[in-house]
Amino acid sequence: MKTKLLAASAIAASLVLVAGCGNSDTSDTKKEEKTAKTETTAKHEDHLDYHDQKSWQFEAGDTQSPINIETAKTEPMKDTGTIELNYNQKVTDEVDNGHSIQVDDGGQATINGRKFELNQFHFHAESEHTVDGKHYPIEAHFVNENQDSRLAVIGVFFKEGKANPAFQSILNNVKKGEKTTVSEPIDVAALLPTNKSYYHYLGSLTTPPLSENVEWYVMSTPVEVSKEQIAEFNKYYDGNNRKIQPLHDRPVLKHTDN
Repeated sequence: MKTKLLAASAIAASLVLVAGCGNSDTSDTKKEEKTAKTETTAKHEDHLDYHDQKSWQFEAGDTQSPINIETAKTEPMKDTGTIELNYNQKVTDEVDNGHSIQVDDGGQATINGRKFELNQFHFHAESEHTVDGKHYPIEAHFVNENQDSRLAVIGVFFKEGKANPAFQSILNNVKKGEKTTVSEPIDVAALLPTNKSYYHYLGSLTTPPLSENVEWYVMSTPVEVSKEQIAEFNKYYDGNNRKIQPLHDRPVLKHTDN
């Protein structure tokens, strides 16, 4: 299975992001497609029942997410594995979509030299992934996609600590069951750890259709949010996390940011 993962990573590494040529029609079309995709996702997830996960539509496969990350069994990544995250502070909108609080945003993620575009980020409570069997209060997912529709999701754990102004801005914007246009900038970088060490494996989406071949990059350093902020988020969502899935023979790689 390790050979299979490395082969998949090699194929992914060969993908080249072709830059746009400044055509406004193409840009507008892409924005419309992105908006339509977001609205369709929100509508689809409106009735997602986390108490009855066995009834979720499931595509065949044994590389599902989330997983428990056993740190003692991770393998060191052999390539550079560098991640650069340059996300926009001016977000598009925010929606309580019946599945999570989702923030539509743009910007780029450069992962081991490959470029992805951020579509949106959202939150799960408690965390979907666990580390050595431990859940964190909240986990953020930054969903990135390249021109070949390959998905790379950056997972960030939130732990109890000092208040996070960027997370507070998101909480302030929430309108239950509605979409809100966000006028003020959000310091999205404050939702990401400074240290970019991470765990990497190949998995799936964690909501239906649970499609596989998703690249996961789960940051090992958590971000702090306050006890009050966790409680405020839990007023909207507390238990919107998929159950841990079997790892099977998948290796989990560890990248250490120096």
